[in-house]
Amino acid sequence: MIFLSNFRSCETSVNDIQNQKDTRKIPINKVGVKGLQYPIVLQDRTNGTQNSVADINMYVELPHDFRGTHMSRFVEILHHYHRDIIIDNLEKLLAEMKQKLDADVAYLEMEFPYFIKKAAPVTKEESLSSYQCGFKASLSKEFIFEMYATVPVLSLCPCSKEISRYGAHNQRAYVTVNIVYNDFVWLEELIEIIENAASSQVYSLLKRPDEKYVTEKSYDNPKFVEDIARDIAIVLKNDSRISKFSIEAESIESIHNHNAYAMIKSS
Repeated sequence: MIFLSNFRSCETSVNDIQNQKDTRKIPINKVGVKGLQYPIVLQDRTNGTQNSVADINMYVELPHDFRGTHMSRFVEILHHYHRDIIIDNLEKLLAEMKQKLDADVAYLEMEFPYFIKKAAPVTKEESLSSYQCGFKASLSKEFIFEMYATVPVLSLCPCSKEISRYGAHNQRAYVTVNIVYNDFVWLEELIEIIENAASSQVYSLLKRPDEKYVTEKSYDNPKFVEDIARDIAIVLKNDSRISKFSIEAESIESIHNHNAYAMIKSS
């Protein structure tokens, strides 16, 4: 009992160093925790919800007269919401960060694998495909939310097809689309827009008839990275729900020792 009493006395007497005043008069734009892995619950168009594990960054703006922030509070706040659908609670989470960390601006970034069941094009064999997706949100006087998806696709070179007698070089490409919306957009919708703009989708599971189909489909639908980016941009521009977007397409070239790249931002 004496030991416990002494421990409590010691615990309450520890100095709170981060609460000390700072005299250098330099505010910090973002301070917090980065690379935190935590379970989250996502909306799933088919199944209602989907569990995943996100890599999370959480920051607040630190006033010039604060020496440091309370790092443990970021994790405490996140833990309050990790069993709820995260996208429905981001503004509330950021507001709690602002209040408990005495900040004018709060930020949250998270990236996570998102899984969609896909059927092979001919045999209809089912498997799960993984996509790297993420949310970026901030709260100052207004709440700002962005969503993105990085999707692997197949690109086949139109120039190679034109000049070659026996085929054309093709390769996996990665397309990342980031959007700001004014009316809800499913992650699945964003992924479908990207896949539909490529020479072909890619699949986790293909039997021989499926492989034949994908090979021939991409040959009949050659696309430069420029083509893929522009075709996605047309769809996004015509979607009244989407107010802002950026598109990056990168082809992991099979006959060059470099990649091909294109980027489009909405005005």
